Amino acid sequence: MTKYVGAIDQGTTSSRFIVFDRKGQIVSVAQREHEQIYPRPGWVEHNPVEIWLNTRTVIFEALEKKGLSTADLAAVGVTNQRETALLWDRKTGEPLYNAIVWQDTRTDQLVNRYEQDGGQDRLRAKTGLPLATYFSGLKLHWILDNVPGAREKAASGDALFGNIDTWLLWNLTGGPDGGIHITDVTNASRTQLMDLETLEWDADILKLFSIPAACLPRIVSSSERYGTGKGPLEGVTLSGILGDQQAALFGQACLNPGEAKNTYGTGNFMLMNTGEKPFPSTCGLVTTVGYKLGDKKAIYALEGSIAITGALVQWLRDNIGIIKNSADIEPLARTVSDNGDVYFVPAFSGLFAPRWDDSARGVICGLTRYANKGHIARAALEATAYQTREVLEAMVKDSKVEIRELRADGGMVVNELLMQFQADMVNVPVVRPRVIETTALGAAYAAGLAVGYWHSTDDIVQNWGVDRRWHPKMDADKREQLYSRWNKAVTRSLGWGD
Repeated sequence: MTKYVGAIDQGTTSSRFIVFDRKGQIVSVAQREHEQIYPRPGWVEHNPVEIWLNTRTVIFEALEKKGLSTADLAAVGVTNQRETALLWDRKTGEPLYNAIVWQDTRTDQLVNRYEQDGGQDRLRAKTGLPLATYFSGLKLHWILDNVPGAREKAASGDALFGNIDTWLLWNLTGGPDGGIHITDVTNASRTQLMDLETLEWDADILKLFSIPAACLPRIVSSSERYGTGKGPLEGVTLSGILGDQQAALFGQACLNPGEAKNTYGTGNFMLMNTGEKPFPSTCGLVTTVGYKLGDKKAIYALEGSIAITGALVQWLRDNIGIIKNSADIEPLARTVSDNGDVYFVPAFSGLFAPRWDDSARGVICGLTRYANKGHIARAALEATAYQTREVLEAMVKDSKVEIRELRADGGMVVNELLMQFQADMVNVPVVRPRVIETTALGAAYAAGLAVGYWHSTDDIVQNWGVDRRWHPKMDADKREQLYSRWNKAVTRSLGWGD
């Protein structure tokens, strides 16, 4: 009987289950969106129970679509939105509070407090990360301080902490009835609580952030047999975990130092493989674990994180209503020949790499009576490309490696107007792979390698292939003029949140 590998792709806006064959091709997929909860300006939450129930549902739906059963799955991997943190009761499985999403800025005062002694980079040598609202350790600190009884339960081990990978694995393996409490090295590296060299929770940082070790999951590799599923994945081997951006790096076959990918999703995330040693950044990037296969050495990466890209399209759809569906953004943008001198800086959660400025807020600059919704749509797409150029330039400066092409994946790469503008803005070819769901594919590869479904990473390289390549066409003077105007717009966004 032909067997497949499944991947749970739990993202910022939806949960999916995708079944892949040995060639890395999609056999079946099911998807469900979940609610975005905004209790206050700057606060973003998800209902963990809704995410778990949606995950169960999409597993059943994807299998049913093709008449498959769990017996057809050789293994299942999990990839997840990173830095989104929650704490739940070990005995009941009930969350003590909603999951605090990676975009959330409520910990800004905690960041300011810890920056007083040693500055923004005081933990960078150990963790690879600047102090920022982005990472999940301070989100846990906030829950412990603000949810009645949470600190006591966490200290006794009666409350469990995790990013979304940990929450799902615990539920998939039994929950209150023997669920496994683990996280992989890539997700642990996004908490700001793990030492990048030892790959263990750092006692000094736990003490600094007042976080009890008893609530933390055990750190494991990205590809090994963790346990056997119960419920929707009854009897299936669970054997792969990768944070979503590391999963895309793996799924894009960026397995050698210097190879890089850019994922166009809710936000944009560019990662470059830097090999077996953590590479410290001096240009505003973060150092992170790329992946770790079983007992092999960890592979590290430089990362540039952009908070709002695809989420800006969603905002135009849901909050402003100038489009009905996300796919409408491209035809609307094509109704105008240029941006009409309109620039959109989507600093809804401050600015991430390479600026790391929590005080920034979203602005639209250059509006005149001439501007219309087509110009707004075009400016929104162009904002993604400008931000990506910033990150790419920082990555080249940090690594001293010239990027010859940009491998692109994620939902926005179907937008051909954006892809051409991106190539024009970075002045290197942009490459879309045959399978654009590389995040889920990376998790599937990690799971399949652990059980021998794929024999080695050579299979990953062999499966990767080009669907389309966009080459730069823009005049150099025009490119620099647009980018200069964008940077001028960025200065207008700074300091608003003070």
